Amino acid sequence: MTLLVALGACSSPPPAPVPAPASGSEQPPDEQQVHVSIGDSYATGFGPGGTAESFAQIVARESGLELINLACNGATSADLASKPACGPDAGGKTQLDAAVDALRGRKTGLVTVVIGGNDLAPCALSQEPLECATRTVADIQTNVAGALTELREAAPDVKIVGLTYPDVFLGAWVNPSFPNGKNLARLSVTMFQDFNTKIAAQYGRFGAKFADVTSSTGGYGALTELTQDPKYGQIPASVAKVCTLTYFCDRTDVHPTPAGHQAIAEAVTAASR
Repeated sequence: MTLLVALGACSSPPPAPVPAPASGSEQPPDEQQVHVSIGDSYATGFGPGGTAESFAQIVARESGLELINLACNGATSADLASKPACGPDAGGKTQLDAAVDALRGRKTGLVTVVIGGNDLAPCALSQEPLECATRTVADIQTNVAGALTELREAAPDVKIVGLTYPDVFLGAWVNPSFPNGKNLARLSVTMFQDFNTKIAAQYGRFGAKFADVTSSTGGYGALTELTQDPKYGQIPASVAKVCTLTYFCDRTDVHPTPAGHQAIAEAVTAASR
């Protein structure tokens, strides 16, 4: 499977409704605080085996919040304000408009935003991946700023956490679909560092927290630091970790495994404190 086919899988099937997780709270529904989630398939839980419990569901469940999940499989940063939201709470509005309505109508404990991966992913196949990423990140910054402006106008004091991704392209080191996979893996470290630095600064401008999932999942580790992997033998430790946390190494699929969603949830929870 090529990378673009794997990425296309994000948007092909209609997203399954995301049920609100059970909460230990005894508050009436109109008083229980909510977790508003916007973004892409990392928030919906879509993966090669179907829909699993996403980081957003884990965070909401462990925080005792009701989840309003508006995220869509395959969403780009531009889609937040231009395409219909997904899930049972969408109401035919865009993700951004539906989120603003939720912020104005419900007591909100947390907003999470995971976006940019579908913008950036095609750069992995570019002849000049770093130049492609630089251009793309500028557009993502603009779109994220627009979304945060509206979220802050609707709820100036709400806790917002933006998050990034594991460096899935480290998995190209062992993935036979990539003849030059080791080179792509090396370039991806710089690509993600640049992306995360610029996007984190954008969230910071609006008083939002940033969960650097790339860092918390070991993506910045030196590729000279080796470990013995049961499947791939001696490989960089950061590659082995991304093989555990995502499906990229053996399926060329960018989505997290259950362990990956748990790791992302922990990074979000840590950033939100």
